[in-house]
Amino acid sequence: MASATPEPVALAILAKAPVASSVKTRLIPALGADGAAALHARLIERTVETACAATIGPVTLWVTPAPQHPYFTALASRFQIALAAQPDGDLGARMLAASRAAAGPTIVIGSDCPALTPSHLRQAADVLRDGHDVVVIPAEDGGYVLIGSRQPQPELFTGMTWSTDQVMA
Repeated sequence: MASATPEPVALAILAKAPVASSVKTRLIPALGADGAAALHARLIERTVETACAATIGPVTLWVTPAPQHPYFTALASRFQIALAAQPDGDLGARMLAASRAAAGPTIVIGSDCPALTPSHLRQAADVLRDGHDVVVIPAEDGGYVLIGSRQPQPELFTGMTWSTDQVMA
């Protein structure tokens, strides 16, 4: 007897275009503007590879400033993923929009955690499939690597001071 197909869990990846002098700015003194942008591009690509390898559901790359950026269109074509424009607003508003856009459970991630594996994503998806409302993997810097929910949870994304060591708390 064949097993039932597991409930799909959408994966939303938030990413900024790898434009020199606008990404990984703290690394520019060590890598130069072009080197920092190249690193950022590789991190995005690795995150997309990881998300696709997890095979838990549809993958959407939520981008800024525009989905028409050649880097993003090339990734979308290569990996057969969807592109969406990040809306205006703070990080919480953008993550909430990605969560709301999915018709069901969603995991939202960024591209700054190269230690994230397909196994992590599958385990997080299983937590949601088991009926838990929310799943989070904390990061060492006080934030989190991923946040997933069975349905949008606005209270998790509003009233937050982002990019601090108190986000997870």
